[in-house]
Amino acid sequence: MRPFLFLGTRAEDDAADGEYDAMRRCAGLDEPGLRRVRLERAPLEEQLGGPVDPADWSGIVLGGSPFNLSDPPEVKSATQHRVEAELRALALRVIGADTPFLGACYGIGTLGSLRGGLVDRTHGEPVGAVDVRLSEAGVADPLFGVLPARFDAFVGHKEAVSRLPEGAVLLAGSATCPVQAFRLGRHVYATQFHPELDVDGLVHRLTIYRDHGYTAPGGLDDALAAARAATVSEPPRLLARFVELFAR
Repeated sequence: MRPFLFLGTRAEDDAADGEYDAMRRCAGLDEPGLRRVRLERAPLEEQLGGPVDPADWSGIVLGGSPFNLSDPPEVKSATQHRVEAELRALALRVIGADTPFLGACYGIGTLGSLRGGLVDRTHGEPVGAVDVRLSEAGVADPLFGVLPARFDAFVGHKEAVSRLPEGAVLLAGSATCPVQAFRLGRHVYATQFHPELDVDGLVHRLTIYRDHGYTAPGGLDDALAAARAATVSEPPRLLARFVELFAR
């Protein structure tokens, strides 16, 4: 099998390793099967030894990030500007070739800002579990159809897609965030929720990012308690199904 490529952008080693390990576990892949590149460390082509060639990979997965596309340009670091430019160029190539791609959280911003789409602060959601519902297209979709029509998933984001890209198919939404997932073409997917997060994973990540504004001041303990009380079991099936559909 050709490996899958995982793109991360988290500078904190604990968060980066936790995300990658969760992605591998949920997808059922070992390290050679899910090659990791940490974009915050160096340019993608430098780490791969050249441009991404879709023929080398079964598919591409983009994880979450502390970066926000909707941040004012003047507050973004040079690293963030570089990563955004690299991911935009890659996303355009992925869409053009209809390469199997799954962008989680940060990935929905990357794809959602293309083709006239809009990513802004209208539909941010605090950290916690939300009730996600599939659209009719989501129920019928080869990837998302593995999930029940209604399920709980973990979120935590300051920005979201408020206008879908041209040609996008809405696959899922929630009461507080109408775009929880969409598809471009046949094989390019994005989710606002985190398919890799279980309770322990969310508690671990929330503790790492306690000072990043994902909870109200003094609200960390309440957010941790709510996370521990949640039942989130279905989203990881999405990653296993992605591998099942596109491994080659």
